[in-house]
Amino acid sequence: MNSTTMRRAGLSIAVAAALTGVAACGSSGGGEGEGEGKGKGSVALSPVAALRTIEDKTDDADSAKIEGKTVMGSKMSMDMTGSMKWSDGITGNMTATLTGGTQAQQMEQMGQSKIDYRYLKNGFYANMGDKFAAQAGGGKHWIEYDYATLAEISGAAGDAFKDQMQNSTPNQSVKMLLASGDVKRVGEETVRGTKTTHYSGTVDAADFTGKNSDLDAGQMEELRKQFKQVGLSKQTIDIWVDGDDLLVKKAEKGEMADGEFSQTAYYSDYGTPVSVEKPAASDTMSFKDLMNQQPQA
Repeated sequence: MNSTTMRRAGLSIAVAAALTGVAACGSSGGGEGEGEGKGKGSVALSPVAALRTIEDKTDDADSAKIEGKTVMGSKMSMDMTGSMKWSDGITGNMTATLTGGTQAQQMEQMGQSKIDYRYLKNGFYANMGDKFAAQAGGGKHWIEYDYATLAEISGAAGDAFKDQMQNSTPNQSVKMLLASGDVKRVGEETVRGTKTTHYSGTVDAADFTGKNSDLDAGQMEELRKQFKQVGLSKQTIDIWVDGDDLLVKKAEKGEMADGEFSQTAYYSDYGTPVSVEKPAASDTMSFKDLMNQQPQA
């Protein structure tokens, strides 16, 4: 298997993680905040108290339609659309359309600018297109990415990555704000015709990810190095919440070594039915088998 195939497979993982990020960005315990806000029914609440209600309501909503956009510095930008369910791990169907960046250009040169994903409890599947099937997939279009396998090859961040992929839900961005320690109520704003309340805060990405995973001191140090390599440290988190205490929009921003990271997602149709079909085994190759195609040194 050539390096182009591995780059394509690796990019698919990065895109899948970003897609899961529209559902969330991890989880953690709560933090403290200052100031006053408003809960449903115009009852005055601190931002922290309001966010705890929002966290519970969004978690209980079970599923939603999601669309958004992610920019990862100069490497990649993409649009995302689909639906996800989170009552028992993340399941759902998402489509990523690559719109710019050096990695997106590489994918386009390989004849692919769109990737369909299917998320199941223990892994996800990516449709890599006809060229992949003809050149490296043995006629198979789908790659199966098992979460346990991905954790094994992800270094210190493996457990954190596995947790993110299996447990991300929209209310986790609310938890990020609770963990930030400086959450503020910005004010009332209209988002796509819906009246919302806007909250904002800043969180240390490495600290937050580490707290969400059972990493020892050595693993935590390695995780910090990995975050430092990509240049991502502080992230600004903004959420917009409707009168039913449900997330309508979230936005994240942070600086990376090669430019700004940003992700915006919109949520609608909470409780929407979500059905995910596992791709046919006859049209699927495991990521582990794909890796084993690499020539041995």
